[in-house]
Amino acid sequence: MIILTTCLISISIGMSLGLIGAGGSILTIPALVYILKIDPLTSSVYSMFIVGTSSLVGGIKSFSKNLVDFKIVTLFGIPSLVGVLIARNIIYPSIPAQLQLINNFTVSKSALFMFCIFVIMFYVGIKMLIKSKKDSTPEKSKDSKSILLPVQGLFIGTLTALLGIGGGFLIVPALFFWTNLSIKKTIGTTLLIIAINALVSFLVSYSKTILNWQFLLLFSAGSMIGMFLGIKTRDSITGIHLTKIFGWLVLSISLFIAYKEFSG
Repeated sequence: MIILTTCLISISIGMSLGLIGAGGSILTIPALVYILKIDPLTSSVYSMFIVGTSSLVGGIKSFSKNLVDFKIVTLFGIPSLVGVLIARNIIYPSIPAQLQLINNFTVSKSALFMFCIFVIMFYVGIKMLIKSKKDSTPEKSKDSKSILLPVQGLFIGTLTALLGIGGGFLIVPALFFWTNLSIKKTIGTTLLIIAINALVSFLVSYSKTILNWQFLLLFSAGSMIGMFLGIKTRDSITGIHLTKIFGWLVLSISLFIAYKEFSG
């Protein structure tokens, strides 16, 4: 039963990544934590490998369809990679396992990270739904704003690495709003950036975690299968509908995380 559950979850996660360029870690971490009962910090390391490998496959496939903007990958992706390295090597290790907040209130690092994921996802989901008609406008460049992309990439990379996520639910709306790429090209470009960030995060983090490689490879294989199914589905859906699907998925997962955290 556990193998069947793992396969179904992994394929679903891959389909989400292939379809909207996100839903990798925001589905992987809750699934590993709440369904497969793996602790949050180990789940974050697992998610880096799972999301990174499947996104690399999706990025290569998107490139073959001319849906990757390498200028954006360079201007946004490389600084985001720097942010990943800073976060995983300097900032993350300095955060204690238990944090004391206002009035001696103590919260664990893992609980704080899950709460942060909820808040950010909720905001992004609402914003994407509000802006869901943006993709109906023709694609055009925004060179005047390209100077800001490295700074924005650095910030997004740092944030996603701290939370142990691939970053699609942040990178997709960031590129969608800041570069004015079409939603499909945004997704293809995002998949390649996610692959770089997630795999680098994994390489600098995995040695501190005891990994079940049999489980990890099985989950990753299912996610790759789902990736191909998601990309095939994406080809038949309009950009506006993809934007709405993205918004509703992120919003729904944020509410699920809130329910599980507060009810627990």
